[in-house]
Amino acid sequence: MRLFEPYQLGNYTLKNRMALAPMTRSRAGKPRIPNTLMAEYYAQRADAGLLITEATSISIQGLGWNDSPGIYTDEQVDGWKTVTKAVHDKGSIIFLQLWHCGRASHTSFHVELGLPVAPSAIKLNGEYIHTPDGKQPYETPRALTTDEVKQIVRDYQAAAKKAKAAGFDGVEIHAANGYLIDEFLQSKTNHRTDNYGGSIKNRARFLFEIVDAIKEEWDSNKVGVRISPNGAFNDMGSPDYREQFLYVAEELAAHNLSYLHIMDGLEFGFHALGEPMTLAEFKKVYPGCIIGNTGYSKELAEARLVAGDADLIAFGRPFISNPDLVTRYRHNLELNPDAEMSDWYSDIGAKGYIDFPFATITS
Repeated sequence: MRLFEPYQLGNYTLKNRMALAPMTRSRAGKPRIPNTLMAEYYAQRADAGLLITEATSISIQGLGWNDSPGIYTDEQVDGWKTVTKAVHDKGSIIFLQLWHCGRASHTSFHVELGLPVAPSAIKLNGEYIHTPDGKQPYETPRALTTDEVKQIVRDYQAAAKKAKAAGFDGVEIHAANGYLIDEFLQSKTNHRTDNYGGSIKNRARFLFEIVDAIKEEWDSNKVGVRISPNGAFNDMGSPDYREQFLYVAEELAAHNLSYLHIMDGLEFGFHALGEPMTLAEFKKVYPGCIIGNTGYSKELAEARLVAGDADLIAFGRPFISNPDLVTRYRHNLELNPDAEMSDWYSDIGAKGYIDFPFATITS
């Protein structure tokens, strides 16, 4: 199967075409420092050709999830070194996903900084958010000034530099799922009248300034971008989604990036504003490496690879309860039962995190 073939990703030879999708698991605790538990979690799943970490905050302002890790202090860099070494010792490649939550946050994550920030002062239409103070209603965010936007670009660059110091093989820019960059991209959440709003080109300006800034720290072929053109998560979905995301993909193609990571599956929510965008559609404008993601089975993954619509496939939830997913798929072994949702991102230690059984292969 093509799924198990090696793949040349820039300077890296991946041992297969399976990637560990980024999944927030909330085991970093209140200091937001990666720990030995997290190192074991990633090492257990290092049979994947490529590992992409859970979303990792670039700054205190970027926080918006309890007990998720950061990459803005030296202590966090040291914590991540434990993770990268554990993965490298297993012979795999690991990228760090860079994250700013934007309006999908709450004042209680950064009391000293006040309200969450966004391209425009448009409140997320959601029931509540889990915060350090328990469930709270979403707040109307504060619209960023032009100078503040430029400062966040510098924050991304600083975080990318720390990722290199932590031993990562590359970084992924999280431009999906209704977080800050996605909020700039989409007309639903971006009503700005300056150079960062209005036209499709202007709405993408923030993302491309981040890409350019990170390329000052990393070779372009060690930088990936993740988008969610079909997604409704965090109250997203814009009428001009197709034009916006095809423009983004076409422009990214000129940057010689490591990959474009596309959440094309609909299991994470679909905005239903038109026909879903497909990997084949993106491949017409982005000839580089494309990673498909969301709801993939082994069979569907293989079909996308054989068709040439994707070069790698990222698996999320199957990897939670099957750390040896590559082995199970390769040998047609039964999968473990799905993990309980209560274990996905609760700070409860090893349970539902590193305690899933590995398969036994008999001759």
